[in-house]
Amino acid sequence: MFVLAVGFVVLSLLTSKLLAPDRPTQAKQAPYECGIVPTREPARRFPVRFYLVAMIFIVFDIEIIFLFPWAVVHRELGAFGLWAIVAFIVPFFLSFLWEIAEGGLDWGPLARSRSLGVLTGPERATAPSVRVVGLEGRLAARPEGRATVAVGASSGGDAGGVGH
Repeated sequence: MFVLAVGFVVLSLLTSKLLAPDRPTQAKQAPYECGIVPTREPARRFPVRFYLVAMIFIVFDIEIIFLFPWAVVHRELGAFGLWAIVAFIVPFFLSFLWEIAEGGLDWGPLARSRSLGVLTGPERATAPSVRVVGLEGRLAARPEGRATVAVGASSGGDAGGVGH
């Protein structure tokens, strides 16, 4: 039966390859994602930390998928079900603690100060860790006397609110 299934898959792929029209065009060869046509290469690579957070999210999402059915029938399972789910949760919890201890979830200025062993003090307080957004942040970043505001500008967004 397995050989028959594999043979059917191979036959289907070969038939499709031989009979399908092959008319490559520039539009078909261009990458397409979310309707945005790429105009240039990205300035830098995407940080690996975002992939790490995505993987952690997937792992804990799968954990929730397994916990939900247990929560529905935990009374019928008794002590065996309790110890089974504890044995299931403990490795996830320990791996999460290890991830925190290794600094995998530390980002930004606080992460840099932790790596230097400075959690508080004047070294950390001299540079702001939060950038001011909106009109106030743009005005503070400009040299004296150069900040201009257009008439009817709103404080949120870049829809022509600040003159350059």
